[in-house]
Formats: sequence, C-alpha cells, structure tokens
Amino acid sequence: MDRDRVAPTVDTLPGDRARRQVEYHHSTAAPSTYVYDFVWDYTAPAAGPFCTDLDGNVLLDFTGHVGAAPLGYNNPDLLERLSAFDLVDPLKIAGQDFYVASGPAGEAPFPGPADLMDRLTAVTRHYDLDTVFLSNSGAEAVENAIKISYDHTGGQYAITFQGAFHGRTLGALSLNRSKGVYRRQFPEIPGVHDVPFCRDRACDPASCGCGFFTDDGSQLRRMLDPETGYVDPRAVAYVIVEPIQGEGGYRFPSDAFAEELAAVVAEHDIVLVADEIQSGMGRTGKFWASDHYPIEPDVIAAAKGLRVGATLANSDVFPAERSRLSSTWGAGDVLACAQGAITIDVIREQDLLANARERGEQFLATFDATADGITDVRGLGLMLAVEFDTEERRDDVMAAAVQRGLLTLGCGQRTLRLLPPLDVTEREIDLGCDLLEAAIADAS
Repeated sequence: MDRDRVAPTVDTLPGDRARRQVEYHHSTAAPSTYVYDFVWDYTAPAAGPFCTDLDGNVLLDFTGHVGAAPLGYNNPDLLERLSAFDLVDPLKIAGQDFYVASGPAGEAPFPGPADLMDRLTAVTRHYDLDTVFLSNSGAEAVENAIKISYDHTGGQYAITFQGAFHGRTLGALSLNRSKGVYRRQFPEIPGVHDVPFCRDRACDPASCGCGFFTDDGSQLRRMLDPETGYVDPRAVAYVIVEPIQGEGGYRFPSDAFAEELAAVVAEHDIVLVADEIQSGMGRTGKFWASDHYPIEPDVIAAAKGLRVGATLANSDVFPAERSRLSSTWGAGDVLACAQGAITIDVIREQDLLANARERGEQFLATFDATADGITDVRGLGLMLAVEFDTEERRDDVMAAAVQRGLLTLGCGQRTLRLLPPLDVTEREIDLGCDLLEAAIADAS
C-alpha cells in the first residue's frame, strides 16, 4: 500500500464476509461496545491511518483504536526494529515475580520492561516521578494509582469530576461520572465526592458556566474548607482528574480551572492523580496533556498508546512493603513492553510531538466549522472534536462518514472525536476534512 497515494474506497460496508465474521464473533462474545460492523483484515495492506477490511474496502482510520495505536498501522520504524528479533515462547511471563531481558542493563538490543520503565521516568522527570508499576491495562493503571494514594496518605475520601471516565474495574468505576450505564447496580468504593469539570476552555472565574467557580473561589475549595466545608481535607486520599476529558466529551479545561485545581491541592497537600490514558503519549502535541496546564501530578496513570498499563509516581508515594503491589502478568508482556519502549523512541526521534501540534492546527484551520448542526470544533494536538447540536445528528454523521471510508468515534452526548496517528500527514488531514465535511452534508 502506497501511503502517499492511497485513498478510501468503499463498495459495500459491511460486506458479506464482514457480516459473517461479526455473526461468528457474537456467537460467543458477551455484549460490549462494538461501534461498527467493520472488520479489519490484519493480513491485508495497511499503512499509517489506512487499513483494509475483510471485503477489500479501504478506510481512513481516524479512531486510532481509541488512542491505542498512536503510530497507526504497520509503522515501518517500529516494525523494522521488531523484525530483528525472533519471537519466543512464552511471550508473556510472571513479570512481577521474575525478570526478563535480552542483554545487559542499558545494552539490550530488544527493550524489555526495565527499558520501558526507564523511558517513562525520563519523560516524567519534570514531575519528579521516578518509579513505575507496570500492569496490563488502563483500568489497572488507575486501580494501582488509587491503591498507592490510599496507602501513602491513609485518607478515606477521594474526589473526582463530573463527566469523568477512568475505567471499568470496580474501583475505577466508582470514580466515573459520565454515562450511568457504566456504574449502575455495581458496588462502589465509599467516600467518593465529585465537583464540576470545566466546559469552557476560555473561561475565567467570572465567566464560568459549568458551576466549578463560585463567589468564594470554587466548588472544590468550598468542599475542602477546614471550617465550613463538608470534606476534611486531611482525610482526602487523592483528587483524580483527566487533564482533558475523553469519554466525557473531549472537554478541554481553561487555565483558570487548572490553576485553581493546582492551588487547592497544593494548599491542602493532596495527592493529584492525572489519568493520561487517552491524552498521554504525545496525543496533544506534548508528551502528557498535563504539560499544557499549570498542574503538577503526583501520580500519572498511562496505557493505550503505551501498549501496557503504567502507574508512575515518586518512590516515596509507592508502598515500601513487599507484595503490597503485585500482578502475575504486569510487567511480563515482553512484546508489549518492547512496543511501548520503541513507540516512545519513535515519537522522540521523529519529533512527532511537533507533527501532532502542526497537523492538529491544520485540521482546526481547514475544517468547515460552519457546516450544518456544528456547535463547536476544538482540539489540542491530534485530540480533536466536533460537537453537534443533537446526538442524532452526531450519529448520522458517523454513519455517513464510514460509508465514505472515514472511521470516527463518538464521545460525550453529541461529540465526534478524531484520533489520527501521530505521524499523520498534511495530505491525510486534508482528506479526512473533505470526507467529514461530505458526511455532514450527507447527514443533513
């Protein structure tokens, strides 16, 4: 597949082979969140944001597998480095009980868990996060962030934000404040409080419309006031925040919101956990979305584009007691750790942070924000969103886009999100804009 010339081509979607595969899949699969009857044929040609389905349709994938494929399909630099090593068995070991490496420390030809952790601490050194616990998923990364925060502080309360999504394990579910289906009838961790999350990226305390700011500061400050508040700040284990809300609707907060959050947690010496699972790994044009804002995370939860889960903090925050944290498979996926480490290398070597910023600015400047039903177009780097006047219109646009060969995702109530690969080209952004604008016209 020639990435410089290929264009989406759709005959029938889903085609007969895709329909049969979907039926076969669901003959044993529990109900989940499958978005499309689109079946990627991973043996067929694919490059960058372009992929092929079982029926030969070629699509432009601007979902990034919900941010889990930061380099798109078949990135040549990543594949070249992996191809130098033969696959072994087992590829996954009990990585919290045993060690694995392909050579002496710092000289291993094939990066393993230790090399991945070393790279992660290098890109979080400005936050003084020098210790990593590897796991399998974003939900596990959040769970371990929760655990170490409770252990470190001895606190009994947690504070989350309205619209938040932090995962689907029971602890993480307790922190979710987006769609009710995620939490309904599941038991929850007690003592979790919430406050509004900023909905206006340009607001200040006087113009705030989300309810976060108040006449005497903010809802967070009011909640934690030692004399008049209803939550003892000394008993708060952590505040957890997505620097940019993902599932909640791609909400980009204002600097005023971030400044107030930073001031309150600093005043009361509260652990601040940043959930960077979707927004991290260069997605916003900086390595972490937190880097755009005046906050200083004490703990970062990462996953998706990292290929594994990771909880990062200073060594003082992690429990010193042996076996307080552990996981059979955590840190034991040899191939995923190598992919994660090489992904960080490629991002840095190819200056993909700059590309993410430039291509994101190109999208915002090129896309027709005046098209029917659009109420807002926003983004930071390649974390891009188009908001519509109704959920129905958003869904109609998604359906029309895929028929034209463009894969997108919904989030929030009325928002369409776009996650192109970090090495997306100027041509591919223009192509995506044209397809999306045509889909909006189709839906109208």
